[in-house]
Amino acid sequence: MLKAGVLGAGHLGKIHLKLLQQSDKYELVGFYDPDKKNAKKVSQEFGYKYYDSIDALIDACDMIDIVTPTLSHYDSAVKAIEAGKHVFLEKPITNTVDEALDIIKRAKEKNVKGQVGHVERFNPAFMSVREKLESPMFIETHRLAEFNPRGTDVPVVLDLMIHDIDIILSVIPSEVSSIEASGVSVISQSPDIANARIQFENGAVANLTASRISLKNMRKSRFFQRDAYISVDFLEKKVEVVKMKDAPEQPDDYALVLQNAEGEKKQIYFENPKVQTNNAILDELESFATAIENNTEPVVTLQQGAEALRVAKRIVELVEKK
Repeated sequence: MLKAGVLGAGHLGKIHLKLLQQSDKYELVGFYDPDKKNAKKVSQEFGYKYYDSIDALIDACDMIDIVTPTLSHYDSAVKAIEAGKHVFLEKPITNTVDEALDIIKRAKEKNVKGQVGHVERFNPAFMSVREKLESPMFIETHRLAEFNPRGTDVPVVLDLMIHDIDIILSVIPSEVSSIEASGVSVISQSPDIANARIQFENGAVANLTASRISLKNMRKSRFFQRDAYISVDFLEKKVEVVKMKDAPEQPDDYALVLQNAEGEKKQIYFENPKVQTNNAILDELESFATAIENNTEPVVTLQQGAEALRVAKRIVELVEKK
């Protein structure tokens, strides 16, 4: 079992602590949090061992799970990597792209692995259709959340939209060619609503909308590709797959058949992939353990985390210019 330590015992950090303790792949060594009052409370309430310094925790572990505010990701990751430890970094990977690139460079030099916590990759609804997504040419995403003061110190793009940016980059096998974006600050000092249009060199287009001042929560993505439409509800864990194939000469009486102007007939098929219940955070953490044990590439690499951040930062720049 890999010895794991957690940096940060806030809301998400406590979830990671609980799951690492439950996992069969990790031995939870303990945690560090600079807020001593909070650290003491967490230690007393849950029984996790509290380390009074980052260095002491790093020395005791094989893997460091960094669940601190984004501003401290870089310094925390550098400390762990330079000590030869594997790192799991919550999203976004770091505060700047340059920091992310430096972490990638250091991890290669020290021959350690890193994974970024883009947890929607492990959403059971997305996983149930991942293999069906074959070079989609148009993607539309809506990630809407009710207002919550926690997290409003960063733009909605880095808080919410970056989830969809990562998903989109993972399914479109092409480089980004251009980005257009707009947004508005309604209640925060940074944008609360944003929309971005990302174009790719292969002609694919993605239209993303994110809001943290909506009246209801929504996390839906729609993927359009040749002869197929796939809808993923990340919140409700539901999927819809509609496929079109050449219609047989004698279709069933109840078959749904469309005919275009050229006389070509297509039959519409509905598929209902089974969505397996899972704990996405536990799965992402355990997938990282598997990558370390088998010396394979993590599901969400440091490089992929850096690319998602690069696109997100560009969107923020465009929004703030307007």
